[in-house]
Amino acid sequence: MGDFIDVEQLYDLAMTYSVKLLQALLLLIIGLIIIKRLTSFLRKRFERRKLDPSVRSFLLPGISLSLKILLGISIATMLGAEMTSFVAIIGSIGFAVGLALQGSLANFAGGLLILVLKPYKVGDYIETKDHSGTVNEIQIFYTTLDTPDNKRVIIPNKELSNSSLINYSINKTRRVDFKFGISYDDDIKLVKDILNNIVSSHSLIIQEPEPKIVIGEHGDNAIIFYVRVWCKREDYWTIFYELQERVKLDFDQNNINIPYPQMDVHVSNS
Repeated sequence: MGDFIDVEQLYDLAMTYSVKLLQALLLLIIGLIIIKRLTSFLRKRFERRKLDPSVRSFLLPGISLSLKILLGISIATMLGAEMTSFVAIIGSIGFAVGLALQGSLANFAGGLLILVLKPYKVGDYIETKDHSGTVNEIQIFYTTLDTPDNKRVIIPNKELSNSSLINYSINKTRRVDFKFGISYDDDIKLVKDILNNIVSSHSLIIQEPEPKIVIGEHGDNAIIFYVRVWCKREDYWTIFYELQERVKLDFDQNNINIPYPQMDVHVSNS
């Protein structure tokens, strides 16, 4: 009889936990589907409201992770875990993980600082100590850049929030600086007229602020002209390359010499 009671109790226990496991599994599947659809809905709402892409890429993973943690706590409670002891265990684990992942927490704090202070945003072209590229995404722990040669660079947010960087996209206009050398024998007034004509006739160069064309240096082998013009930031490289070519062609047409280093070798017959 005792054996029969034990078997019956074991059967009841197995049935009870089987039902709980099935319920927990069902809750897990439904919960993950709801979280996925909710984050997808929030992504569309953020896009419709034209929320900053930097904020979107930061918030959505955080919301998804928080909901999954809550789902895990709900499943553990359903399976019989006491909430107080569960919270204590989570707290202990969180403390240990926090000590082990100090760098990751620093990256998370760096991400928050980036979103609040906005030194850059998605789509900006930035340059750091070691890398440069267009900001593709600002995640919870990392910022990703796409380089001009189409490589993906992943940089911890801690580094970007605690070090200097250059943002080339934050202002609408940029100044393009050139240096052109001419021979000491060339007519500097003619050279200045040529450069003025090139600058004033280029459609992408902004005339306000006024372009500057001045003699900046008396070098060892050349007189150096400084040419400084302004343009829209998206036209920077177009102007940089086109003016280099145009100046060389116009200098050649007007017989203006561009000096280059030379070495005279004298051979002694003795």
